[in-house]
Amino acid sequence: MQPVTLKMERDIARIVAQVGQRLLQHGAESAVVVDVSQRVGLALGVHEVNIALTANAIVVTVHVEGHCLTTTRRCRDHGINMAVVIRIHHLCIMAEKGLLDPDSMAKRLAAIQPQRYPPLGVILMIGLSCAAFCLLAGGDWILALITLIAASAAMALRLWMAHHHFNPLLTFAAAAFVATAVSASAPLFALGNEPFLAMASSVLLLVPGFPLINAVADMVSGFVNLGISRWVMASLLTLSTSLGIVAAMNLLNVWGWLS
Repeated sequence: MQPVTLKMERDIARIVAQVGQRLLQHGAESAVVVDVSQRVGLALGVHEVNIALTANAIVVTVHVEGHCLTTTRRCRDHGINMAVVIRIHHLCIMAEKGLLDPDSMAKRLAAIQPQRYPPLGVILMIGLSCAAFCLLAGGDWILALITLIAASAAMALRLWMAHHHFNPLLTFAAAAFVATAVSASAPLFALGNEPFLAMASSVLLLVPGFPLINAVADMVSGFVNLGISRWVMASLLTLSTSLGIVAAMNLLNVWGWLS
């Protein structure tokens, strides 16, 4: 391996920071972010890589022959996307095998773009999954249809608001309001065998399962501060969902399982 010059050290520090930034932005747990970032830096030729993570930033320091260089990147949430995480893992493995130098690594990293499912497909599948939960809970096909419509409407609103960069807390509250308001037609008009099942099932798409799992994984792995921040954000999303549900129930005077 050729000696690492000052320019190469800067390039490698920039690449390591970008790797960690993109992993953190797309939902990777903290231990994975640190491990992959360090492996990339070592594979590209530096002697040591130190990573510090916060809730919205990553700090990278690389060491080469007693000289160190530090860089920082801000991390904005871009939504969970495991396709990006997996592709960065592949680049890390290729670098470890000597197939990528800093220049080619930077080009391949810049070429990675998030892969999104078609919005209509996401809306339909979310609606069907919530309808399936309704059936599993003992609801009949009428309630499943109402749940399908309510969950699909909520997901469509959620995607639209996310596309226009609304605050996630407002997005979850609005989606919960729409899902509850639409599914409240079941108890209002006495549809189905257990009308309130539609109201309970139609908001399941708003459960922040992945952030909660990452929060616990971070705290177990020793990243307590980041784990707590993720846990607080997931709790705020849950609170926003609850406020949207209660607002719809209060407006329609249909209190469901709260009565």
